[in-house]
Formats: sequence, structure tokens, C-alpha cells
Amino acid sequence: MLLRRDRALTAIAIMLDVAFHAGRTGELAGGAEVAERLGAARRGVEPVFQALSRAGLLESVRGPRGGYRLGRRPRDLRLSDIVACVQEEAGPEPDLTGRLQTAVVMPLWRELDTELRARLAGMTVEDLLRRAQGAGLRRAVTEPLNFAI
Repeated sequence: MLLRRDRALTAIAIMLDVAFHAGRTGELAGGAEVAERLGAARRGVEPVFQALSRAGLLESVRGPRGGYRLGRRPRDLRLSDIVACVQEEAGPEPDLTGRLQTAVVMPLWRELDTELRARLAGMTVEDLLRRAQGAGLRRAVTEPLNFAI
């Protein structure tokens, strides 16, 4: 595995942004807004939004006021599931058959892969939201409308 960093990080960043700004409430996080907050081109992250939606990790709402919200509660969204839905088919294994390669490098790579998978499986979007809070980031609080005549 040893994931493709760009797609995996983008998927995790999108999920965290949507959780941070919309969650599972009635609010939606617009795709263009999310892309802007990430500093990415909307066109470049759209395939990641689509993959996350197809996997049921995000709910997509169409229309002029559309956007995205989490498909599940943050504590039920494992980072391993997020990464898995954007993983591309693995390319062919390198054709390296040297003694050091087979005795040392490939076993090391499998070990690192196993550790990475376990770490991702043990973390959720809720864990990332706690990290954001610990870093001093606060969610925007929408105040209810209050009309006085």
C-alpha cells in the first residue's frame, strides 16, 4: 500500500474540513469553499469528493445551495476507510530480485505497510477534530436569527 500521499491527504483533509464546518447537521460545506480552504483547485479535488460520496463517507446535496456533509458520525469515520476509497490500483511490484531487496527491503516495506494500516484503522475523524481543538482552532458558531419588532 504505502499510499499515494496526495490523494490520501486530500481525502483526509476534505473529510476533516467538512466535519469541522458542517458535520452531520443541516449545514452543508460547499465544494468550492472546501477547495478554497484547502488551497486546492476545485477541479483537482472533485474526483476525491466523488470517491468519498460513492463510498458513503460524504453525502452530496445538489443544487444552488448544495454541498457536502458527513455520511456518518465523525467517530464512525475511520481514516483507513477514507484512504481506501481513494486508493488507486496498485501498480506492478518492482522487479528487484537482489538478495538485499528480498531479504531486507521488501520485508521492511511490508512491515511499514502493516503499521500504517493499523494506525489509520485506529484513528477517526473525531480524533482529528479533537486535534484541531487542541491546536486552538474553533468551529464557527452560527447564531440563531433573532428578530425584534
